[in-house]
Amino acid sequence: MEEVHDEHQLLHYLKQYQLETVFPEPLRPSMTVCHFEKCELICRQGEASEYLYVLVGGKIKIFTTSAQDKTLVLCFKTPLEVVGDVEYVRESHIINTVQAVTPVVMLRIHYQQLAEHAGDYAPLLKFLLKIISHKFYIDSNFSSFNLMYPVEVRLASYLLSISTEEAGAVEHEGLDSFNLTDISNLIGTSYRHLNRVIQKLCTDGFIERNQGFIQIKDRAGLRQIAGHNIYE
Repeated sequence: MEEVHDEHQLLHYLKQYQLETVFPEPLRPSMTVCHFEKCELICRQGEASEYLYVLVGGKIKIFTTSAQDKTLVLCFKTPLEVVGDVEYVRESHIINTVQAVTPVVMLRIHYQQLAEHAGDYAPLLKFLLKIISHKFYIDSNFSSFNLMYPVEVRLASYLLSISTEEAGAVEHEGLDSFNLTDISNLIGTSYRHLNRVIQKLCTDGFIERNQGFIQIKDRAGLRQIAGHNIYE
C-alpha cells in the first residue's frame, strides 16, 4: 500500500463523488489517499478494525473464511463503496477480508478522528446509513437470486462481475480450477454441476477454458444470459 498525504488528490476525489459535504473540513487533514496493488489485502477478517475506507477507484473482492479455512467470495464492489462502516458503527473487529482485484484507490480515515470530528455530524451519519441499508438490500436480493435463477444465469453474472472494461477493450480476470470451488459455493451449486454449466457455455462460444483458466469470449452474450449483475 502507498499512502499519500495530498490535499489536491483528496479534494479531487471528494468533488468527483460529491462527498465535500459528507466529510467536513476538520476531518480532511486526517484523511489520506491510499493506493493498493492488484491482489493486495486491504483488511483481514478477525483483525482489529481501525479505519474507514471509501473506494474511489478500482474493484475490490470481499470474502469470508471459515474455521476450516474454506473461502467464500461474497461480492465484488466498484466505486462508490465504503469498507469498515459496519465495524465502525458496531465497534467490532473486521467482519470480512477485503482484497484488491485491480489497482485500487481508497480514501482512509482513522475511527478516532472520525468520532472526534464528525461523531454527530448529520451529513456523514446519513451517508453511512444509506450505504449500510443498501448492503442489507443487496444481501436480500442475493439470497433470492440464488434461490430463483438457474446456475447458468448465476455463473454468467459472476463472470461479468470479475471482468473490467476500459477504453473499449475488455480485460479478464483468470479463474483457476482451485477457485471453482469458491464459485460453486458462492452461486449455490455443486462443483460437478458448475463444471457441466461451464462446459455448456464453452460449447456455445460464450467463454473459453484453457489450461485451468476461463476467459470471456462473448461479453454481450453473457449479459443477455445474466439479465443483470447481482454479484456487484
